[in-house]
Amino acid sequence: MAKFDILEDLEWRGAINQQTDEEGLHKYLQTHDDLALYCGVDPTGDSLHIGHLIPFMILKRFQLAGYRPVIVIGGGTGSIGDPSGRKSERVLQSKEQVHHNEEALTAQMKKLFGTENFEIVNNADWLGKLSLLDFLRDYGKLFQINNMLNKEVVASRLDSGISFTEFSYQILQSIDFYMLNRDHGVQLQIGGADQWGNITDGIDMIHKLQGADRPVFGLTIPLLLKADGTKFGKTAGGAVWLDPKKTSPYEFYQFWINQDDRDVVKYLKYFTFLSHEEIDALAEQTKKEPWKRTAQKTLAAEVTKFVHGEAGLKEAQMITDALFSGNIKELSVEQIEQGLKSAPSAEAGSEKQNLVEFLVNTKIEASKRQAREDIQNGAIYVNGDREQSLDFEVDPSAAFDGKFVIIRKGKRKYTLVHIK
Repeated sequence: MAKFDILEDLEWRGAINQQTDEEGLHKYLQTHDDLALYCGVDPTGDSLHIGHLIPFMILKRFQLAGYRPVIVIGGGTGSIGDPSGRKSERVLQSKEQVHHNEEALTAQMKKLFGTENFEIVNNADWLGKLSLLDFLRDYGKLFQINNMLNKEVVASRLDSGISFTEFSYQILQSIDFYMLNRDHGVQLQIGGADQWGNITDGIDMIHKLQGADRPVFGLTIPLLLKADGTKFGKTAGGAVWLDPKKTSPYEFYQFWINQDDRDVVKYLKYFTFLSHEEIDALAEQTKKEPWKRTAQKTLAAEVTKFVHGEAGLKEAQMITDALFSGNIKELSVEQIEQGLKSAPSAEAGSEKQNLVEFLVNTKIEASKRQAREDIQNGAIYVNGDREQSLDFEVDPSAAFDGKFVIIRKGKRKYTLVHIK
């Protein structure tokens, strides 16, 4: 049986931008079973968002193919800040905040990668031991200032200014690759397209210190753009986080299920572990029956399960089904808060009120006449029940622990009324 070609699979998925030595890496993978690869993340926050997820999906694919991923938490580099993608200096965080972020990101990575054939390291363990003189003597001499200035992330900052601290980041990242290769047997670095220069610098350092025949490689992934040309992961509501406290499993699921038909196949290739045949079948179904949104539902289910587990997926689907059908009675207070977080909201007192008065006072209806008409036409639902009596009284204590009254007008126009 032929060995699974991970590079061929990545090419099919559109997940390779550049490789430092395509032929060499392909040959290495065909003749060795011991490849280890890494990707780094600086602890500038306490959660990854979906934009960060892309290179780690590549690492996960290598892990599933039998190779060993290594995650580098940048406790050292993260304490000084990298210059990429910004026009100004990063605000430095306290050691306590960096440590908190390190712990949170480590927990997220363990959830994604498990404990088998996987390693997490922190570059503070080696960068923190470097003296200034050792840094300049052992590593600084290997870098030419003119080459460093030509790096895009540096060149773009020369007019506005860049500190020596952030300027030196590229040397520190090269040291990471060197240390990982020397002490952890890592041969391949994965990064975004903007990391190409840092990756090649690391390879050059390894070859200078370990020998030109040392097998080390770099691979970058393309910048992922939506069909409208905007950057993937940017939404009107802000970042979509992997932390369920920042973005609930339901919100996470909804993000994926609402993707454009023009993008969904591309995202299936990037973000799921479905086979080529399964994705091709979903692509065909999207062409023939786009209204069924089968590809979007599959995408949402696969990514939500990967990030939040089976339980998170089931909860997201249950909330989705309940809100779509109007059968919301079985939802808990927490699930209501998840599902209607972005819905229109209003406030009301805890006393009982006539339904007509309640709808007008909460501005769900513009007038008593309109409220009466909608009630009698069967368009108004209170906590999941259709109410057609003009004499009905809304009892705020009747459901959801007295915290909410949920009004649905028409098929799916919900208003979450908070009880004061």
